[in-house]
Amino acid sequence: MPPDLITTDTPCPLWRRLLALVYDLLIVLAIVMVVGLLCQLATGGQLIRTGATAVVPVWYQALQGAVVAAYFIGSWRRGGQTLGMRPWRIRLTRGDGGTPTLQQALIRVLVAAAPLALLLLEPVIGLRATLWTWLLVWASWFAVAAFDPRRRALHDIAAGTEIRLLG
Repeated sequence: MPPDLITTDTPCPLWRRLLALVYDLLIVLAIVMVVGLLCQLATGGQLIRTGATAVVPVWYQALQGAVVAAYFIGSWRRGGQTLGMRPWRIRLTRGDGGTPTLQQALIRVLVAAAPLALLLLEPVIGLRATLWTWLLVWASWFAVAAFDPRRRALHDIAAGTEIRLLG
């Protein structure tokens, strides 16, 4: 492995991992758009029904979730870095510094995505309250890193992984 790609034992600061996440969100947006286009073409433009409310098929939501999860899991398993992590020179590792296992990557992506289930509250409490609730819960997932000595977020603790700086 080239010397500039060796992972240090230094935990990644929260600000750096959040900026990497912003980069990854742009990539995820592009992935979701491509999958959406392909599904629109496959359904003859009838994918989402509109009326008083929009109706998005459950299979489409599951497909989008699976494709996004595959992006993260595949990236973490193939070198510990997503495209968004590369410019910030950070890498996801196991506690011993190795590449995360498939089980660890799956646990990490499921726990990180768990707050998305709160979006199901929208019909009950309204869009504004749902989005604020989701944002607060999601922020608390990362706030844990401020108190953890290895700067691990909740999904890292659950999966037994951590984000480290590259040398």
